[in-house]
Amino acid sequence: MNKILGTPEKCTLSLALIALCGVGLASCGGSSPTPAPPSGFTNASLKGQYAILMSGLDINGAYLARIGSFTADGAGNITAGLEDVLNLSGSPGFSEISVTAGTYDIQPSGRGMLTLEAGNTTLKLSLALESSAGGYLIQTDLNASSSGTFTLQNPSAFSAAALNHPFVFDFSGVTFLPSTAAPIAFVGEFDPNGSGAITGGLMDTNNGNTGPSGPTPINPGSYALDSSGAGSSFGRGTMIFNGYNFAFYIVDSSHIVAMEEDPLGGSAGDAFLQSASVPTQNSQFTGSFVYLQTGSSVKGSMGPVVRVTRWTSDGNGNLSAISLDDNNDGRYTHVSQGSNISKATYSIDTANTGSGRATLTFTDSGTGTYDNVLYLVSPSQGFIEVTSAGIIADGPLNAQTAGPFALSGLIGNFVFNWHGEQLGANTAIPVAETYVGPYTLSDASSSNIGGLVDYVQLDLSGQSFFSGVTLGGTLTVNGDGTDNNHYKYAITGNPSSTINFEAYFVSPSMVYMVSSDNNHTTAGLVLQQSTP
Repeated sequence: MNKILGTPEKCTLSLALIALCGVGLASCGGSSPTPAPPSGFTNASLKGQYAILMSGLDINGAYLARIGSFTADGAGNITAGLEDVLNLSGSPGFSEISVTAGTYDIQPSGRGMLTLEAGNTTLKLSLALESSAGGYLIQTDLNASSSGTFTLQNPSAFSAAALNHPFVFDFSGVTFLPSTAAPIAFVGEFDPNGSGAITGGLMDTNNGNTGPSGPTPINPGSYALDSSGAGSSFGRGTMIFNGYNFAFYIVDSSHIVAMEEDPLGGSAGDAFLQSASVPTQNSQFTGSFVYLQTGSSVKGSMGPVVRVTRWTSDGNGNLSAISLDDNNDGRYTHVSQGSNISKATYSIDTANTGSGRATLTFTDSGTGTYDNVLYLVSPSQGFIEVTSAGIIADGPLNAQTAGPFALSGLIGNFVFNWHGEQLGANTAIPVAETYVGPYTLSDASSSNIGGLVDYVQLDLSGQSFFSGVTLGGTLTVNGDGTDNNHYKYAITGNPSSTINFEAYFVSPSMVYMVSSDNNHTTAGLVLQQSTP
């Protein structure tokens, strides 16, 4: 890995940001932050089977991912579970692990602690419930820096027949091809037929060794649920296409989580059932959209990259109202529509009609050209991957609800998950960081934020976990709120710090954000909590 990504420290933190989506004692304005938002959650809020998807790095700086399923009884006990774990610091690197027991404790704010017992191994996690249907996780046992999601499963969908019609996917991780380790991301759609065959599909790949390629046809492949009992009990199965081998867990008939398990490298991500109404021509793809991308640069400083962008499609292949915020290894850039923007276009792929594939590009006179490929799940949702040279990054895409966005309409209880890196003057060695927690935006006039955060800091020389630390901050809405807005968060910890985010509202209940500081390259999201 060091041949591609520089020093071991830089390799560690760059790959951490490929996987999926910092703070301190500072004056934030408004009143003092509240200890935590009282939302009414209890242990009974976590009940049923949940699929997990997590990725990050182990303490040696190697890529790590896990998918699986656990069963919560609603009373603080984990009664069963199964995990697939990929750790590229070992050989063969992947293993299937039975979860035999565990415990959890959910606080009224939706913040909680979860342990999964597997033989002599205990996986420790902090979580934040968005609702009883799921939320966000970070690993807190200091064996790795990883984060991700947990989502309520529907066991009635644990069959091959549930996977019928095309699924759109976004996987990212590490490749060993053609000869050395490098980041990789691939997006596309594959076509399961409900009886164990993958009949086709299409994909685009961005390989840190060889650059972007595609669209590449997905050749006929196969999938099957485990016959050992893991399929019917946990929704586990395997699939093969285009030389890649995956394990997957069914969330429901419209969603699976998957992880690559083969000698080619390792990657993980989500796949969602594609709507029959996916756009097939430019006129069907209109409105305003927001996307979040995380990944790595594979040229120059070879550091982490996070990016959030908003634009409007006109139905004729043209883009307008472009606004972009990018943090490349601590170098923050803002780009907005004006005479500096040219060649701003999009194109639905008519050569592969029905694939949901499209391309999107624009050029800024100061910062260069931004090329992307996207695959749509529906007219309002999809995944998008950078195809510009030297950047490997990908992430979710969503239609933006109509503005304006005003503070008075944004008050409520929220959960957040950020992941990234602390670097620069604050630390001699860059530090991988993951954050999770709940907070309340309680005052439209002062935009006061108050809550709690659990976070992990990990580098090659040490690891730290901070639990239940006070979180404060402010939100400043710019103009009508449809472009970039400013969040300032502060954590009263030891060490304490402050981080500034530029953020875009997908809706009043969903926010994508990236850091604008030169000592943090961090990205993530905020979701409004649902009533338990």
